[in-house]
Amino acid sequence: MICQKLQFRLLIIAILILCFTLLTDASARDAAILVRVKTGHLRDPAGVLDGWVVSDRNAPCNWTGIQCDADRHDVVSINLSGFNVSGDFPADFCRISSLRSLDVSSNNLGGEISSDSMSPCSHLLYLNLSINNFVGNLPDFPVPFVNLTVLDFSFNNFSGDIPASFAGFQKLEFLSLGSNLLNGSIPEFLSNLTELTQLVLAVNPFQLSPLPATIGRLRKLEYLVCSYANLAGEIPDSIGDLASLKSLDVAGNSLTGKLPGSIGKLKNVEQIELYGNQISGELPDAFSGLTSLLRFDASQNNLAGKIPRSLTALPLQSLHLNDNSLEGDIPEIIALNPNLTELRLFNNNLTGTLPQFLGMNSDLVEIDVSGNDLEGELPQNLCYRKKLEFLILFRNRFSGGLPESYGECSSITYIRIQQNELTGNVPEGLWGLAGIQHMEFTDNRLEGSIPPRISTAEGLEQLLISGNKFSGNLPAEICRLQELKKLDLSHNQISGNLPACITQLTKLQEVHLQGNKFNGEIPKTVSPWTELTQLDLSSNQFSGAIPAELGDLQVLTFLDLSNNLLSGEIPSKLTKLKFNEFNVSNNNLHGRIPAGFDTKFFLSSLTGNPGLCSSDLRPIPPCSRSKPVNIVLIVVLSTLASILVVLLLWLLVKTKKLIRFKSHPPWKITAFQKVSFDEEEVLSALTDRNLIGSGGSGRVYRVRLKNGQTVAVKRLWEPKGLSESETVFLSEVDTLGRIRHSNIVKLLFSCIGDDVKVLVYDYMENGSLGDVLYGEKGGEVLDWSSRFKIAVGAAQGLAYLHHDCVPPIVHRDVKSNNILLDDEFRAKVADFGLAKMLNRSSTESDPVMSRVAGSYGYIAPEYGYTMKVTEKSDVYSYGVVLLELITGKIPNDPSFGENKDIVKWVTEIALSWPEHGGAGSVDNARLEQVLDPRLDRCTVEYGEVEKLLNVALSCTTDLPTSRPSMRRVVELLKDLSSPRPK
Repeated sequence: MICQKLQFRLLIIAILILCFTLLTDASARDAAILVRVKTGHLRDPAGVLDGWVVSDRNAPCNWTGIQCDADRHDVVSINLSGFNVSGDFPADFCRISSLRSLDVSSNNLGGEISSDSMSPCSHLLYLNLSINNFVGNLPDFPVPFVNLTVLDFSFNNFSGDIPASFAGFQKLEFLSLGSNLLNGSIPEFLSNLTELTQLVLAVNPFQLSPLPATIGRLRKLEYLVCSYANLAGEIPDSIGDLASLKSLDVAGNSLTGKLPGSIGKLKNVEQIELYGNQISGELPDAFSGLTSLLRFDASQNNLAGKIPRSLTALPLQSLHLNDNSLEGDIPEIIALNPNLTELRLFNNNLTGTLPQFLGMNSDLVEIDVSGNDLEGELPQNLCYRKKLEFLILFRNRFSGGLPESYGECSSITYIRIQQNELTGNVPEGLWGLAGIQHMEFTDNRLEGSIPPRISTAEGLEQLLISGNKFSGNLPAEICRLQELKKLDLSHNQISGNLPACITQLTKLQEVHLQGNKFNGEIPKTVSPWTELTQLDLSSNQFSGAIPAELGDLQVLTFLDLSNNLLSGEIPSKLTKLKFNEFNVSNNNLHGRIPAGFDTKFFLSSLTGNPGLCSSDLRPIPPCSRSKPVNIVLIVVLSTLASILVVLLLWLLVKTKKLIRFKSHPPWKITAFQKVSFDEEEVLSALTDRNLIGSGGSGRVYRVRLKNGQTVAVKRLWEPKGLSESETVFLSEVDTLGRIRHSNIVKLLFSCIGDDVKVLVYDYMENGSLGDVLYGEKGGEVLDWSSRFKIAVGAAQGLAYLHHDCVPPIVHRDVKSNNILLDDEFRAKVADFGLAKMLNRSSTESDPVMSRVAGSYGYIAPEYGYTMKVTEKSDVYSYGVVLLELITGKIPNDPSFGENKDIVKWVTEIALSWPEHGGAGSVDNARLEQVLDPRLDRCTVEYGEVEKLLNVALSCTTDLPTSRPSMRRVVELLKDLSSPRPK
């Protein structure tokens, strides 16, 4: 008996030893595979995998990124996500037979993936290769991956078709191929992957393809994300069979036809994104069963008819139907919704009144119903919950007074109610809301005075109340608004003196007070107005002299003092400025007109001043001469001059050196500014001696004129006819000829003939940003504050094009070489040869270009395959410029590595920072990884660097809808500047 027990124990011990030996052998084999792949296929610059050492007693289960089975100690998971490793696809990891999950996402892996390399991985359940640099076709799967549940190839550069072998993933639950360069068609067989819960095909340049008609087979699908995927045709009726669907996103495509009524069968859907398509017809009144729906966005389509009551009766958080052709009333039932926070119905044909109880039952944050035909009185309770931030009602027919309750809405930051029929006084509390940034009441019939309480609106940036009946004095308390940038009180009945302290508003860029009853003198201490570009005091009763100090405002380009009671002389100091508009007509000015204004270009701006005199500008009276003139001497000199001219012309004819331009027929001359030179002087100076550069659109010359002014001249030569060069020329003339902004280069005049096309601009002393960053000076001249100043200036110029021009203008070629710098490093956006004006009518989507335009390294990823022009393309390019300012590197610097640009390089570095995007700030040592080494570190504000980097990264995200608008970029930049040491 004892012997039997002993034998049994020995047997158990032997089995345990055998199992331990087998486990040890398996562990050693797995460790050897891991080390072999690390040393042979991966590069690990951060040393994250240095701990992978075979001699480690507990190898490999305690290694970084490795997870083992708790009982058998087999390697079941490899997770190297975000480790900053590079190299090829580490297919040999799959030699570990127990491996079930492989995640190498968010790294620098690249190259092509062959079909053979995928074969060893057929036992995987989870495979994630997202956010890398893989190229070529998607790998085929030559053997069945029968157990695969998750496949993520998103955010790479894969191209071509989706392989037919993908149809074999019968257990696949998650498939993401988004943000690649796939350019085949969307295959029907995807509808056979009936276990899918998530399908992501977004942001790919697929051939125009419909959603598969059989998409309804995916009854377990919860997330269908196909935005910006070149979808065309109608949404199939089978969409209603996706009974489990929570999110439907097909935005930014070319879908047409009506929205199928079967959408009302999506009982579990929480979000429907249809914006930016060409869906037409009426919305079906079939939403009553979608009780889980929180967000519905069908904006920017061709929808007509009425807003369905069944849609507005849902407990939505946001409803976006803007930019369509909807008509009829806004259903009253929407006011009962307890969840509504965003309501965007702008740019439709809606009529009737706003629901009177709107805002009472929910935390309403934003309402925008501008650009409709709504009428009646404004609802009293829009801010009942004290959450309302954006109140946008302009261009309707609202009447009556502004409710007193709006003056108690402490949450409002942005209010635009212009172009209505509102009457009465503005509630006093509304003038003084502490958080308000934009207040616009223009073109109503409002009255009363601006109260002293306005001093508490200390964050106000724009106060626009022109075209009303406001009266009384402008209170001195307005001088407390230190953030004010634009003040427009024009065409009211405001009287009294201008508060002298108004010149202490140092951020003012525009002041429009024309058409009022202001009197007294214009304040003289204007030197703090260093950012002022426009000053219009016309049609008032100002008296006294024109302050000579206005001539020190170096960015002032618009000055209108006409129709006042001003006296004295015109200060000669004003001639130093470069005016788009200068007008002092109809005053009581006297004396000699300064030489800079004594030309025919300024004649209309000087008339109506009987006391002014001129040297030779008629009909203004001539100035009396202080010394007698020797008539004989004049005759003799004139005769000699005539003889010399005749001799010179004879010599030129004999030597055949007459300027070739003289032989051409007259040119078409268009002047956009008042200039004191003519085309002959400019054209004759276009010689190799004055040549400073050449490019794809022509040559650029630096021309010093006789009047002392220096101009830049772009000359394009082409045969007669509408050539590509002429198209560029006409685009630039059409764009720059109608816009005025201190951060956009000023076009002076254009000249076009049979074989010559010339554009004349202000000359920028410091050339382009590209010249300064990468030219002979190598960026050393640009300290951090100058770079930040350039970033802000360029953003303001682009924001003007996108948001203040009607129609909006997209530049399409934003880059460092197209941002010019004046002598104080103020940024001027230039070169508008590729610019396009956007038609935002409800019947036209974003224009589609016949070819990709722009410069390599700056082109937004979606532009290359959608060919659609949007402002977000400029935002991406601007983000690249920000990265150039931070890093000092060109967008395609070879140091980034193969198939990598500045966006990818900086993004990957930023993703490796644990603090990035978190509560804490990135430490300076990490910022040094991307910061231009040529920068003097004593001048660098690291807090600004980090914040500017965050703005750049948000501008260069792959998904256009995730990028901020340029107006938002300007808002972000204004808060970045941190206090500097004195």
